[in-house]
Amino acid sequence: MSVELPIYMDHNATTPVDPRVFEAMRPYFTEIFGNAASRGHSFGWAAEAAVDKARQQVASLLNARPDAIVWTSGATESNNLALKGVAGAHASKGRHIITQVTEHKAVLDCCKKLEKDGYEITWLGVDSLGRIDLDLLRDSIRRDTILVSIMWANNEIGTIQDVGTIGAMCRERGVLFHTDATQAVGKVAIDVAAENIDLLSMSGHKFYGPKGCGCLYVRNKPARVELTPVLDGGGHERGYRSGTINVPGVVGVGAACELAVSEMAVEVPRVRKLRDRLERGILEKVDGVRVNGDPASRLAHVTNVSFGGVGHDELLGSLYDIAVSTGSACTSASLETSYVLRALGVPDKLAGSSLRLSLGKRNTEEEVDFVIDRLATSIGKLRSLT
Repeated sequence: MSVELPIYMDHNATTPVDPRVFEAMRPYFTEIFGNAASRGHSFGWAAEAAVDKARQQVASLLNARPDAIVWTSGATESNNLALKGVAGAHASKGRHIITQVTEHKAVLDCCKKLEKDGYEITWLGVDSLGRIDLDLLRDSIRRDTILVSIMWANNEIGTIQDVGTIGAMCRERGVLFHTDATQAVGKVAIDVAAENIDLLSMSGHKFYGPKGCGCLYVRNKPARVELTPVLDGGGHERGYRSGTINVPGVVGVGAACELAVSEMAVEVPRVRKLRDRLERGILEKVDGVRVNGDPASRLAHVTNVSFGGVGHDELLGSLYDIAVSTGSACTSASLETSYVLRALGVPDKLAGSSLRLSLGKRNTEEEVDFVIDRLATSIGKLRSLT
């Protein structure tokens, strides 16, 4: 079977909208176009009903209450609302926050801003597999700690943290727990109640929904998590997030969640098999390769591999018809070595020749085999020139 080029293996950066999601969204652009906050006529009622249905679809994926879902423009805004919202609402209790050094920039930069505003941040390191030390986290919680923010699954290496244990630890100590689950939603089973999660960020475009729309889960039972709004004006979303709701986007996120619920059990094992085939082929055909991340607890569709003896620009240039990345899409324009790989202790020269390959619904065995052969050929040629 021939392979159609270019090949897309950068699903951690974004995913194509599933055609079924697009069809669910379509009517809300031109036919059912009302403002969900306009409660005086049928156009608004129809939009509000669509938004309520989407809340239920998201809630079903997370085992949450529908009224705990707050619509946002995506995970970056959700992270900002969670961290800055907790900081503002709970400053009288304390000004200490705990996070890890391998978080996404949307969390790291929030914490740096809060640090400038007088909050104290404890930055937990990670081991060579990207895992935090749970005993160190426990010892870092103080009487004035108001929030622990640890991402569910890392966007560069796929390492999954022990969210259930972290949540139980925080609940026992009376500290709020936020997790950036952007890469985990639709890829792993999530139960916010069982895992004692107070706040969870997600974005539709990471699991075949639209860009520009996501949500923040905000626990409201048995007690409501108080947040200071980041956006003021109108009091939408129960006062947490003012602004006209993106009804087509919300419908798309809801539809993507419903598909994830029905298809994860089949799709995750399928893509894991492809990922393992890809890794196995690379390791067999290329010498001096390091696979980064936790092999025992990692997202099924992601591999991050380092190749010695090749340059970053030359490597990407040789893969012009294969979409891969060297790390987070939000930092891909930077020439700096990945801060995530540095935190794992990967030497700069090796980290500088690392690729993240993240597979998705449309990838096939034929594409995987093509990428293996192209990588082996390209790296062989590049190494021969040094």
